Amino acid sequence: MALIRQYELVERVKVYEPRADENLLNRAYVFSMKAHGSQTRASGDPFFSHPLEVAGILTGLKLDCASIVTGLLHDTVEDTLSTLEEIEESFGSEVARLVDGVTKLSKLELQSDQSRQAENFRKLLLAMSEDIRVLLVKLADRLHNMRTLNFIPNEEKRRRIALETMDIYAPLAERIGLHSIKDELEDLAFSELNTTARLSVLNRLEYLRAEGGDLVPSVVAGLRKTFAEAELNCEIIGREKRPYSIWLKMQRKNVTFEQLSDIVGFRIVVDSLEACYKCLGVVHKAYPMVPGRFKDYLSTPKANGYRSIHTAVIGPERQRIEIQIRTRDMHEEAEYGVAAHWAFKQVKGENETPKKYRWIRELLDILEKAAGPEEFLENTKLEMFQDQVFCFSPKGDLINLPVGSTPVDFAYAVHSEVGDSCVGAKINGNILPLRTQLRNGDQVEIIRSNVSAPSPIWETFVITGKARVSIRKFIRSKEREEFIILGQEIASKIFRENNAEFNESLLSDKLSLLQISSVDDCYAKLGSGDITSRKLSE
Repeated sequence: MALIRQYELVERVKVYEPRADENLLNRAYVFSMKAHGSQTRASGDPFFSHPLEVAGILTGLKLDCASIVTGLLHDTVEDTLSTLEEIEESFGSEVARLVDGVTKLSKLELQSDQSRQAENFRKLLLAMSEDIRVLLVKLADRLHNMRTLNFIPNEEKRRRIALETMDIYAPLAERIGLHSIKDELEDLAFSELNTTARLSVLNRLEYLRAEGGDLVPSVVAGLRKTFAEAELNCEIIGREKRPYSIWLKMQRKNVTFEQLSDIVGFRIVVDSLEACYKCLGVVHKAYPMVPGRFKDYLSTPKANGYRSIHTAVIGPERQRIEIQIRTRDMHEEAEYGVAAHWAFKQVKGENETPKKYRWIRELLDILEKAAGPEEFLENTKLEMFQDQVFCFSPKGDLINLPVGSTPVDFAYAVHSEVGDSCVGAKINGNILPLRTQLRNGDQVEIIRSNVSAPSPIWETFVITGKARVSIRKFIRSKEREEFIILGQEIASKIFRENNAEFNESLLSDKLSLLQISSVDDCYAKLGSGDITSRKLSE
């Protein structure tokens, strides 16, 4: 493979940032090439090709110099003799901090068991909550590794990497709005995890093209004529969906390939918000709309900030087609997601995660309440749902929730205390069961009580990770209280049987022998049966 040349990389950055620090980029290129020396990858390519490709992917996202340099250097501390101190001395503290964040994550990826995978995700979350660019570099790193996955000879290792990509990295890419990277990661993982299904979809796509020809140019021509007649200036982009996206929709809707209406999607990019709605009017006037397929993400954006109008119509050539309508700014954000916020729009010295990505903090809230890494991973995966319902509080505040959410999920989304004190809910003014599934546009009022507490039954119907982990935490705390009371009774009984007066100070003397940190922990372990009364009386 041909390597990106030094001047080519610099030119790529200067296209979108003319004032980029050429000297810094050049020094990072040379440093990385020398550090990796004669190392090679499983493909036989020089190892240096990997950080170079990662940097190339990051230039496609129009990221700042520090991110591009981090892409070039991200493997030097882990895989060469270079140290973090060298990086800081040569490239500054900002780059060193980013390289350190990515390095820590890469070390954890070598672990394959569930507990380590969860710990990996926890570290990733902590790192990206401080600087989202750690995740952007990590996603670029994972994307290039997935593109070259077929060169790894160990089938089990390939499968583990593909599963981790599907479970963690693709959903995270979606949550920060990097749809093109998310789609490619999913499709590459799909190729490894279900080769037969992917080939089947590819064969059907090939047959469709052979039978009907390439529909995209004729549909684009028909749409262009319609908009020209309406004197509407716009850009029309047609694209064929990726095999994984097609297969997933077939599974979800339980339909055949031939029944799908949106194998090819069309994006219409206009100049203003007003033009979006005008464009929608033109489309619906000219072509019959497919019922149930209209979504307005302009008035109610997705949790990751995505804005667009989606509709499906019987369009030109009598084809059922999916259409997305958005402005140029929205298109930029849909393409680059959170990376669009880093395209030199930051105030100097400001590197905080944009406020609309507060869901990262919500995942950290789950981290604090979870009992262990596995529970954390399970419940954060629940937060990765793509399909959203939009509900409102009585004051008109918008709450985004996954499809299938209940009033209990809504209560915990407002605040943990609201969830813990929830006793009922009014949906659109009517008192309905707490297990009722919410729908788009519902107004939800939570009925609270100071003497109420979460019910274990709630765990059977809540959808969000925040609700589930909060309920479990409360149940654990109540169980612990009961175990402590029971443990106190057991300890008192042991003292009586040994003809001694119950004394907590005597119990404290045994804690170090039992490797227990506090008297309450001792009571709880006694009550739960984790330690026996015999062990205490020895």
